[in-house]
Amino acid sequence: MKYAGKYRELRWLIVLSRPYLGWMLAGALLATGVLLANVALLAVSGWFITAMALAGLGGTAINYFTPAAAIRGLAILRTAGRYLERLITHEATFKLLAGLRQWFFEHLEPLAPARLQYLPGGDLLSRIRADIDSLENAYLRIFTPALAALLSTILMGGFLLFWSPGMAVINLAGLLLAGVFIPLIVLRAGLNSGQVLVQARAALRQRTAETVRGLAELTLFGNPQQRLDTLRRENNDLIGPQRQQNRLDAGGSVINTLISQFTWLGMIVLGIGLVQAQRITGPELVMLALFGMASFEAVAILPPAFRAWGETRQSARRILDLVDAEPIVIEPIAPQPAPTRFDLCFDAVTLRYPSSAKPALDAISLVVPQGQIVAIRGASGSGKTSLTNALLKFWPLVSGDIRIGGQSIHDLSGNTVRGLCAVVSQHTHLFNTSIAANLRLARPDATDDELVAALKAAAVYAEVAAFPRGLETEVGEAATRLSGGQSRRIAIARALLKDAPIVILDEPTEGLDAASEQAVTDALRRLIAGRTALIISHRPKLLTLANQIIRMDQGRITLP
Repeated sequence: MKYAGKYRELRWLIVLSRPYLGWMLAGALLATGVLLANVALLAVSGWFITAMALAGLGGTAINYFTPAAAIRGLAILRTAGRYLERLITHEATFKLLAGLRQWFFEHLEPLAPARLQYLPGGDLLSRIRADIDSLENAYLRIFTPALAALLSTILMGGFLLFWSPGMAVINLAGLLLAGVFIPLIVLRAGLNSGQVLVQARAALRQRTAETVRGLAELTLFGNPQQRLDTLRRENNDLIGPQRQQNRLDAGGSVINTLISQFTWLGMIVLGIGLVQAQRITGPELVMLALFGMASFEAVAILPPAFRAWGETRQSARRILDLVDAEPIVIEPIAPQPAPTRFDLCFDAVTLRYPSSAKPALDAISLVVPQGQIVAIRGASGSGKTSLTNALLKFWPLVSGDIRIGGQSIHDLSGNTVRGLCAVVSQHTHLFNTSIAANLRLARPDATDDELVAALKAAAVYAEVAAFPRGLETEVGEAATRLSGGQSRRIAIARALLKDAPIVILDEPTEGLDAASEQAVTDALRRLIAGRTALIISHRPKLLTLANQIIRMDQGRITLP
């Protein structure tokens, strides 16, 4: 779904929040209850203390138990309500953020890798984590306080109206100033600094991620001090908008405090006249004055809440700008079912990347019979990986066609095509979780026995079993707890679990020592047995697995 128009970020948030509306409303109602309990507690306490003092001076009797019980009840209600309000609002927030992340990944997947290839990894990570996390402001800091303020203002106004219309008008005027006009002023003043803050924060995160990832290369070949100076400069760019946001918060708080004090003073002046006219008693005057003072708790949080809208809006805009992009590879309107044969036919395939004037594949024609293994050699940049990018529907073809079992990939969905293929590459990615969880990415319902069988077939089970936690061993960030050979063989086990009829091996033994290369090659031999396979490699040992070897140069097939 594409969102356009002036308020697209707000409309998007409303649509995505609908499944969690019950939790969100429950949190707002509890927040309203807590606000009212706080106001009532202060007002009843003021009336009780004043009434007790006057009773002591006049020697009259007073019902002690009812107001004392009310004070205790309100105190308990406030404490329990605050706990439940925190529990419900945070549960609603976590559900909302989880739903947002799922939605984001679902819309991000069709864009990969073509649309995302030129987006820096640090910036993409910032959108996935920081920008989505900042959207919690929309509920916790804007929706809940605003709805609670609205409901409590209506109820408190009705209470004051019963005692004194004049006091109700004064209190309402103060609440409107502090809860509507000041937040709107802060909102407009904070839009620009909030947007700048998000952009500066994203730039700093991106630069920091790049620095950490390339720290070894920077130390060896670069200038670490120059990079540190850049980080300091970008950090200073972040401090400016942060200060502006803090000034707005402080200014809004000061103005709201002044408004509340003048409102309270006006209510007291009017109340004194009501006491003199014997329309209310002294204890009731104290109750109403404290009630008016406490009522401003409902709107005190609104200026910083509305100030945060600029930051929230920019975060939402960064997410929408990404997911609203059109995928480069267009899916068929009526995708055909998966083929039953798995021979491959590349028919005059031409592919060109946007950043290159020359085609990466130039009228390539190649046939791979079902069950046959074709190895592709060639220098870096000759088009070997582009051949797999075209087959997997990662990039659109300029011309030509690719057929699997006689069916054009143009008539198959990307998920169908990629579901038929298992890929083992040089850059194997294992997530920072257990070995078992990484394996089950290929088949979530796989049993432990099936995982063990796949690891044995990949010749890595003995090493996994030697780990203290076995299959539950955490592989670490970027699989740092495993060797390169172990990572590749676990990836092969994952491919075995997938049991795909087509296998693509993209430099799977590159960078391994002789012993690891032999172990991985043996595992790959078992993986591709009986399957249609493409091997991209220049390693002689891996090429021995092929039935046919071809050579590519500058996007064309040349002699072997």
